[in-house]
Amino acid sequence: MKPRITALSEKKLIGCKQNMNYAAYNSVSLWQSFMPIKKEIVNTVSADLFSVQKFPEGFWCNFNPNTIFEKWAAVEVTDFECIPANMNSLVIPSGWYAVFDYKGDASDAPAFFESIFGTWLPNSAYVVDNRPHFEILGSKYKKGDPNSEEEIWIPIRLK
Repeated sequence: MKPRITALSEKKLIGCKQNMNYAAYNSVSLWQSFMPIKKEIVNTVSADLFSVQKFPEGFWCNFNPNTIFEKWAAVEVTDFECIPANMNSLVIPSGWYAVFDYKGDASDAPAFFESIFGTWLPNSAYVVDNRPHFEILGSKYKKGDPNSEEEIWIPIRLK
């Protein structure tokens, strides 16, 4: 497991959000509400989808699966001039990210994240930074397909 360490420029996103936790994690309803209306967003940068987690401060220091966080289904936009009804805007601030390439369906994702936070991160020169975490679901993403590919972006800073 070797991520790319990447400097991210600020990103503007528009999408739908929902509060949830990992104990009862289920993002299906969020994506079901977003996908039929995403065509209303007129100033998209690309066809990529963003699956974003906005955690409260200290979330990873004292991990508790019952702690509530914001989950977003969104797309990147050029500006916030036209935000459709029932959607919200989110700015992902610039900063450093560890970018992991993930291949497989969602069933292997918990073990992959466990290896990031349980093995890679503690043995790296970095700690988690307090910025949104996200996955980019690009052209190689195929829901439920074992050959699906996506990028996992974890915000980091030096220890």
